[in-house]
Amino acid sequence: MSNLELSIILVSWNTRDLIDQCLNSIYKETNKIKFEIFVVDNNSHDNTAEMVKTKYPDIILIANKENLGFAYANNQALKKSIGKYILILNPDTVILNNALDKAVEILNNEKHNTAILGPRTYNKDGSQQKTVWGDPMFLTQIIVLLKIRYIFPKLKILKKYYKTFFNYKNKAYVDQIQGSFMLIRNEVIKKLNYFDERFFIWFEEVDLCYRARKAGYQILYSPEIEIIHLGGESFKQVMTIKKQQMYNRSLFYYFWKNKHRWQYFILRLFEIPSLLLALLAGFIKRLK
Repeated sequence: MSNLELSIILVSWNTRDLIDQCLNSIYKETNKIKFEIFVVDNNSHDNTAEMVKTKYPDIILIANKENLGFAYANNQALKKSIGKYILILNPDTVILNNALDKAVEILNNEKHNTAILGPRTYNKDGSQQKTVWGDPMFLTQIIVLLKIRYIFPKLKILKKYYKTFFNYKNKAYVDQIQGSFMLIRNEVIKKLNYFDERFFIWFEEVDLCYRARKAGYQILYSPEIEIIHLGGESFKQVMTIKKQQMYNRSLFYYFWKNKHRWQYFILRLFEIPSLLLALLAGFIKRLK
């Protein structure tokens, strides 16, 4: 039996400087626990893999020859991990104030059915980043697809989904947390059969949280754990309409898998309008 407390997994796609900063913060801010680090590089073209291999020789590097998606890449490392806990961590994050030591201690002191833990997350400017949401519901996703939330952001149904009034200063059990930092019991993610690899990007963590709750586990948000998350750095490299296509694909599959099939079929009717609106948004952005 391994006495390793934590396996940290980072999936990278053209984020060399960011992942370097993230790895530095892990080593600087982690003093009490034993850990291993996996970097899974999804065919970056910025020499990420070479940088990791040269600068961090103790890290377990998996260099893919093509971009296999976020869920698949995480699973590659998950199946090799031996830590008591797994940390799914985005490369565009910075660990603050011994966050990993604290996170492991918190889960150690929690009941076993608390299986997933999320941190208090700050934007680059120090403002609060919203990382707690409700379960995706049919009507909220129609509103999201049609960009109505940008016109009527104060709709009650949106406030419920985006947890507008959530108090990030208080510890709480929640429906789902952002996938930029997810601390998970290793035995639980194995029982859940890892991430669903049919999600290329987006909704894989939503699906995992949903399956965990269905299996009787709880998801805990804790403000004692603090990180900075720069947010979506890899996918700033992808055009707006391409992002919308990826989002739609994952959203539709999530509803096919977890919700009523009639909801899936109706959501599919909004696919072309959502792509046209994304194209229009991209055009307007270029004009500015």
